[in-house]
Amino acid sequence: MAIETRAYARAGLLGNPSDGYFGKIIAITVKNFFASVSLQVSEELRIETHDQDANVYRDLPEFVERIALYGYYGGVRLVQAAIKTFFDHCQDQNIRLKDQSFTIRYDSTIPRQIGLGGSSAIITAAMRALMEFYKVKIPVEVLPSLILDAELKELGINAGLMDRVIQVYEGCVYMDLDKRVIEKKGHGLYEPLDPKLLPKLYIAYKPELGKVSGQVLDDIRIAYRGGDEFVMETLIRLAEIADTGKQVLLRRDFEKFHELMNQNFDLRSQIMKISESNFEMIQAARKCGASAKFAGSGGSIIGMYTGEDMFSRLKTDLEKLKAVVIKPVIE
Repeated sequence: MAIETRAYARAGLLGNPSDGYFGKIIAITVKNFFASVSLQVSEELRIETHDQDANVYRDLPEFVERIALYGYYGGVRLVQAAIKTFFDHCQDQNIRLKDQSFTIRYDSTIPRQIGLGGSSAIITAAMRALMEFYKVKIPVEVLPSLILDAELKELGINAGLMDRVIQVYEGCVYMDLDKRVIEKKGHGLYEPLDPKLLPKLYIAYKPELGKVSGQVLDDIRIAYRGGDEFVMETLIRLAEIADTGKQVLLRRDFEKFHELMNQNFDLRSQIMKISESNFEMIQAARKCGASAKFAGSGGSIIGMYTGEDMFSRLKTDLEKLKAVVIKPVIE
């Protein structure tokens, strides 16, 4: 019998991208989209390719278009990194694995490379499948750091903990990624929040805006490591927004939460380049009266709206920009 596991798309509500710099974050899972992994016993270890990994194209223009949209990366390397990281963890913890090979395959409905956590979802689903197959328990607070290791150490992808924490815990989570805590415990402090505390949220994304998130965040990483004071101060302010946002949510002050979401994007735009196509989504949403910020590294935005009339205007105006608009399923 095959083991089937899932991990859902995610969106950052407040604080991102401070998660890569010992900051604070509030994030949600978006159950409209998911990555799935299927694993079953076989005589040899086999990783099956997905259609997205196939190197067959209708013609040269299609090849160039797909490379421009998705880059040179597919999902197989993510599964490979998950397997390697899982094995290394078991070796480090002196966990003996049964002598049994498997065939593993992945699938995903998460739109690719538009900042909804598609890569980390594949690794998270693969880790869950491996844990179930080998009957290995990994503490829930430790698992996000292992998933990050698969991307950061094995693949060299520039990433933080936000995606991995929310995809492991699911729902809505506040994260405090204080450096001292992480160095002492090996993980941050993760506090699930009741999704019923959240305001009405929308997500909009442009499928053609695909971009590798690690590359998008490279400029911030370089500036941070170089001691750029403005970048470092801005990241601290982003973390403070998430901290304030938690208290605002607990008292359900949606007017203030609206302001914080807008501030998050405005601060972020001071330390990273925003493409015209991304910026026009933000502007269109705000003209409707909604708040708007990036859900991740770009290509998708998230914000709050106050009623169905506003949501209708959002759909109409954003669809004119060739964006898809949805209401995220969180619970």
